[in-house]
Amino acid sequence: MRALSMDLRERILWVVASGQPMQTAARRFAVSPKTVQRLVAQQEQMGSVAPRPIPGMPRAIDAAGDRQLQTRMAAEPDATVLENGAWWAEVSGQQVSEATIWRAMHRLGWTHKKTRGSK
Repeated sequence: MRALSMDLRERILWVVASGQPMQTAARRFAVSPKTVQRLVAQQEQMGSVAPRPIPGMPRAIDAAGDRQLQTRMAAEPDATVLENGAWWAEVSGQQVSEATIWRAMHRLGWTHKKTRGSK
């Protein structure tokens, strides 16, 4: 789910500040009453209702890395996850886990199934 726009956040707070109940503001702007409560509390505590940063670490393989990996997998479609991980470490100098390579492959639409030569 996306963060509410600053405009919407400010309008919700304006309605609450003008004396309307939080329930009314929630119905008027089609948000949950809990969202209105959080915005009011955030305004009181932090002085701002700007969206807070998304928690967690950034991706180990970013969009540019996805493009590099896509090119690699198109050139070597039968490479294993471990081979792709070793290639990534060689190219980028960054060791990543097998799970990180799996997630990147999944984002790029690659599956577990490999096309090995048939007999």
